[in-house]
Amino acid sequence: MELGRAGLAWAAALLLAALGAQAAAGDFDPYRVLGVGRSSSQADIKKAYKRLAREWHPDKNKDPGAEDKFIQISKAYEILSNEEKRANFDRYGDAGESQGYSQHQHRQFHHFHEGFYFDESFFHFPFNSERRDTSDEKYLLHFSHYINEIVPDSFKKPYLIKITSDWCFSCIHIEPVWKEVAQELEALGVGIGVVHAGYERRLAHHLGAHSTPSLLGLINGKITFFHNAVIRENLRQFVENLLPGNLVEKITDKNYIRFLSNWKKENKPHVLLFDHMPAVPLLYKLTAFAYRDYLSFGYVYVGLRGTEELSSQYNINVYTPTMMIFKEHIDRPADVVQARDMKKQLIDDFLSQNKFLMVARLTNQRLFQELCPVKKSHRQRKHCVVLLTGEGDKFAEAYDAFLTFAAANTKDTLKFVHIYNDRQPEFADALLMDEEKYHGKSAVVILERRNNAGKIAYRTLEEAWQGSKEDNFILLDLLDQLRTDPGLLSSETVLADLNDELAPMFLIRWLYSMMDYISDCWDSLFHSNWREMMPLLSLLFSALFILFGTVIVQAFSDSSDTRDSPPSEKEESATKTEKNDASFSKESNSRIPKKGFVEVTELTDINYNSNLVRLRPGHMNVVLILSNSTKTALLQKFALEVYTFTGSSCLHFSFLSLDKHREWLEYLLEFAQDAAPIPNQYDKHFLERDYTGYVLALNGHKKYFCLFKPHRSGDEGGTLGSCEDYDSSLHTEARGKSSCSPGSRSIKNKLHKLSFWMERLLEGSLQRFYIPSWPALD
Repeated sequence: MELGRAGLAWAAALLLAALGAQAAAGDFDPYRVLGVGRSSSQADIKKAYKRLAREWHPDKNKDPGAEDKFIQISKAYEILSNEEKRANFDRYGDAGESQGYSQHQHRQFHHFHEGFYFDESFFHFPFNSERRDTSDEKYLLHFSHYINEIVPDSFKKPYLIKITSDWCFSCIHIEPVWKEVAQELEALGVGIGVVHAGYERRLAHHLGAHSTPSLLGLINGKITFFHNAVIRENLRQFVENLLPGNLVEKITDKNYIRFLSNWKKENKPHVLLFDHMPAVPLLYKLTAFAYRDYLSFGYVYVGLRGTEELSSQYNINVYTPTMMIFKEHIDRPADVVQARDMKKQLIDDFLSQNKFLMVARLTNQRLFQELCPVKKSHRQRKHCVVLLTGEGDKFAEAYDAFLTFAAANTKDTLKFVHIYNDRQPEFADALLMDEEKYHGKSAVVILERRNNAGKIAYRTLEEAWQGSKEDNFILLDLLDQLRTDPGLLSSETVLADLNDELAPMFLIRWLYSMMDYISDCWDSLFHSNWREMMPLLSLLFSALFILFGTVIVQAFSDSSDTRDSPPSEKEESATKTEKNDASFSKESNSRIPKKGFVEVTELTDINYNSNLVRLRPGHMNVVLILSNSTKTALLQKFALEVYTFTGSSCLHFSFLSLDKHREWLEYLLEFAQDAAPIPNQYDKHFLERDYTGYVLALNGHKKYFCLFKPHRSGDEGGTLGSCEDYDSSLHTEARGKSSCSPGSRSIKNKLHKLSFWMERLLEGSLQRFYIPSWPALD
């Protein structure tokens, strides 16, 4: 009896848990989430979804709960936009999953008495965002984060980015490999990123990822797609191939002296890694990329024949990786670190403390700002001791003495640097005041930067620097006084920015840019990335077409000139008289303005307020929507259709570029009921919807607009847009560039019957769509 009561108690508890789970599942109401009623039409649901999605998109809304809210909005729209799911929700309170859920609870209850228990997660797959792998959460990227942080950071380390989405079966297959590689590469210093294409469509489109899963690399702001099998070795090799090939130089007994002696030419310390691995470790290559602006890197394979002298000279333990930094003295390292397992943090700490030479040469403004920072407070004063000298053996003794002095006075508050007067003449003239006693000699200046605008306080040693003991005593005495008396730096001046001595020539930079562009095109061509290649192919074929057309036109014009003789002066005057009479009669019989052309201006953010927002009462702006490819043809047809209405001073005519202001147009069309269907969030071509040929009549004062939708090319009367009916006197700014090809004729047919629409606009019989306020034209 007690056993039966216990069974009933367990059954009741399980039943209550099932009812509670069903109640929790039923709390989600898509109507409440979208803010629509149960009798709302699909158009109302679309409009509500578009408005809420724009408001709660994580790229635009920085609220911590914006992403969860956006997911709920998408889920609600997915249910209500599908008639079957919507009907199931209206009947049963969910979108069709309740039946399976109840069966699952019954299965749990049934198997409980048999001694088995199946967890609910067993019957779900990690397709939707609510069950995404939590390991990817910390890597998720948003558009603004990518542009503002990831792209600049890619100049210091490469990034490996995965593009994924919901209901992606292939994404599940690569997940184990991705987890392993991401964890391994992140420890080496590679940046990891994940983009969810369903919720970051803008970023996925920006990256050029048109399918999921996609893997790509980012380095120096440049994107490279991964095209091989997703295995650990291929991904590691892909990241390694992203890095430049000349980061680390292989060092042996034959070239180590030359390598270490380049410190003067390159103005950098040199790093040597001694290891028993034949290939350069990926961690070392990544480190070399991160510090390439400060250090030069070499690698010594101690197991290779030809490195015995090098290992013996620096007393290298061949069984333990050793890293050495060499500065001005190549016979002994400035610093050494040795460890069996070289970790990234250990290497970073070691290199960050040795980024500069003991007496670095100021070769650009960035180096000057790093070595001589602006003082932030009295306790954080940083003073620079600058040797202004020349090049050659004549100044070698003075430089060596200054280097010896710097090596004996290594303090955190002092930085010793030098410049060449001939390479930085403005800097030298500002500090030496062009005094005769310093000509042809070296000088020492103690300075302190006061602000980023170039203002400094300084003091110059009264006598030229020769490196004698007396010079050392004078400089040491001034530095001791400076600790207690900051007013010792009595002179002030403003320095101009230093010249970049190591910058490559313009021709070399141009050649490098051309090589990068050609390699990008070659890679895109052989990996069938046609979406990215279309602009280049279009430009190429357009150039060929223009060139071929120019040759043909020139040939026909030359032949016609040889056949036709020039007319006489009497014939020319008679022809002009006939043309003037014909134009006069034509102007007198039609309502046309005094001007002989239609003035159509582009609507931009500069003239947006004057041409629309602050438009005078009673005035309207008729705006043509076009793209760069249809601009000439549509403007010609638009001018032809509206020319007879330009006599009214209340009408203004403009055009809007769809390529620049698509978002503004789509926001406006939301207020025109079913004028432009709101695209489904799962339609990957919604950004490619064609609005060219639309015409908007905008009343800025009363805040409403009328809409003209273009006719299809197959409509009757399409020949009105042919080249034979086109009056050359009605050209806009692009007149003289018309095309009579079938493509331009079909584009012009989009504005067929626009004149009838204009008549109805003036009569006031068109439907008006009101808006609360005019959106900003960004």
